[in-house]
Amino acid sequence: MSAEQQSAAAPFEAIVVGSGMVGATLACLLGRAGLSVALLDAREAPLDGQAAGRGAPSMRVSALTPVSRQLLEGLGAWPAMAARRVSPYRFMQVWDGEGSGEVNFSAEQAGVPLLGHIVENDVTLAALEECLAELPSVSVRFDARVAELEAGGEKASAGDPRTVVLEGGERLQAPLVVAADGARSPLRERAGIGARERDTGQVAVVTTVRTAREHGGVARQVFLSTGPLAFLPLSVEGDARHCSIVWSTTPEEAERLTALSPEALGQALGAALEHRLGEVTVVDRALAFPLVQRHAEHYVRPGFALVGDAAHSIHPLAGQGVNLGLMDAAVLAEEVIEGRRRGLSTGDEHVLARYARRRRGDNAAMLALMDGFRLLFGARHPALTLARNLGLSGVDRLGPIKRLLMQQAIGHRGRLPAACRPLSRRDAG
Repeated sequence: MSAEQQSAAAPFEAIVVGSGMVGATLACLLGRAGLSVALLDAREAPLDGQAAGRGAPSMRVSALTPVSRQLLEGLGAWPAMAARRVSPYRFMQVWDGEGSGEVNFSAEQAGVPLLGHIVENDVTLAALEECLAELPSVSVRFDARVAELEAGGEKASAGDPRTVVLEGGERLQAPLVVAADGARSPLRERAGIGARERDTGQVAVVTTVRTAREHGGVARQVFLSTGPLAFLPLSVEGDARHCSIVWSTTPEEAERLTALSPEALGQALGAALEHRLGEVTVVDRALAFPLVQRHAEHYVRPGFALVGDAAHSIHPLAGQGVNLGLMDAAVLAEEVIEGRRRGLSTGDEHVLARYARRRRGDNAAMLALMDGFRLLFGARHPALTLARNLGLSGVDRLGPIKRLLMQQAIGHRGRLPAACRPLSRRDAG
């Protein structure tokens, strides 16, 4: 690349940094509306679409709500996901391993066909990459590492374009730059946005198992003294005896668990689940990663926005992380597209302010709720143990409260963007 080419800024209407599930979804939504978008990622190449969803399941999975499925169906990604591997669940069981409290949810009670799907992240991303390949207005750049973000600080004025400088000197320019580059977002830092962090004191141990009994399309979660353990149902070539494991526990316990032999870890998992699925066989290695809850101090700056984990990262006990991020993408795209229709720039401060207002409150409420659950079920005091057992059992008996919690779990919170509503409701406002 010549020096002249390096100094010239390529104009786009939006630059999205980070082509994970949330960033790719945002680029798809904007591209389908005809906006010129640059989608940048440090990965060297796209996923191997032929390998995604084939063979042994990946350890990184997400519990996609019906609302998220509706969004992905509208983008045309869902059929490709279903052709690979998605695992529906119709029931949820949550109980206190330290007592007798238990609550059960069903899709029928929620008035939906399914409570959600457990889907490997690679399956979702491979399908989104196929959708992106069909959008001529979206330029996907792999092996694209951001070296600098110009005019992206707190003192930038609303009318200034943003310039992203890549390693190697290439300059890309757009009225709007979006950070979708993960929980430790370098772009968020370059934009001068801080994040409040809270170390949960827990580490997530993840692996994949095969159980003696079929899971029956039930997502199970037991609260133990050291943290929650989730068995998320997977269907592998029609075999409904696989589960993805997320065990949130203390750092010391996580170190002990990951050092166990597969046989010993399987025995520990089976005992922790009270042998509800019989013998447990570990079929993959066990990995551990610390759980830190973050929330950005601001979602937007002039010509700049955060989405997904760059804006918020949440404890996995309710499986809502990626769903919140997908909702960020849908709301931001809706506001940007509507603003563009009215002749406004994609980075207009009023457009971005509406996005921030619509998303920050919902995300903050979910972060607080998950933190409250974590603290309540981590308490060892006998009075709190009794209270949460009575609470779980009470929720199971009280229809209105149970329906409210189910609506939260399936993603029906607040004003849904049009892309997340069923087609019959999209004109209803």
